[in-house]
Amino acid sequence: MLKESSHLWAWLCFLFASSVQAIEIKIQAQDGLPLEDAVVELVSASPQTERLTTLSVAQKDLTFVPFVTAVQKGSAIEFPNQDKTRHHVYSFSPAKVFELKLYAGKPEAPVRFEKSGIVALGCNIHDYMQAYVYVGDSPFLAVTNSQGVANLLDIPEGQYQVKLWHPWQQSDPAIGQVSIPLSGEVVFKIDVLRQQKPTKPKKGFGNSY
Repeated sequence: MLKESSHLWAWLCFLFASSVQAIEIKIQAQDGLPLEDAVVELVSASPQTERLTTLSVAQKDLTFVPFVTAVQKGSAIEFPNQDKTRHHVYSFSPAKVFELKLYAGKPEAPVRFEKSGIVALGCNIHDYMQAYVYVGDSPFLAVTNSQGVANLLDIPEGQYQVKLWHPWQQSDPAIGQVSIPLSGEVVFKIDVLRQQKPTKPKKGFGNSY
């Protein structure tokens, strides 16, 4: 009986492993070059499951790190201050209005994002500091790396809409479609106006950073 149960469990584990996929989706700008910091969200027609997480957006060297973060609605983000100076992190975006007033170190509690949408982050002390949080309805979210690749893990087989977003996009990208498992390389393009990411200004006359 015990042997049969172990065989059944092994078979169920095999079925589950074969029904979910780790996939890569490549995002390019209109010039065909890889696009970093693009958000990829896969949306299924089936009811959305919850994969709530707690991520981190640090302030390091007077810069938000990472520049773009993607979370499912209901997830939380911590905002540790790794600088020697204090920061005042805030957002006035409709998807999440909050303030973490002048602080050093790590706030007592993370900030929870209960509404889907784009949340623009700023620092009330250092105006050049900017970052973004993409809050999606789906649990299947990823941000592209420097090679323009979004790595999505544990994606169940099926049909999905592909929603794309980038902070420098010129217009809303068209919604794509994918079928899991993928039958080949998947590439989408976003029309962006390339810019330099926000960084700490160089020291000079008038700057005391």
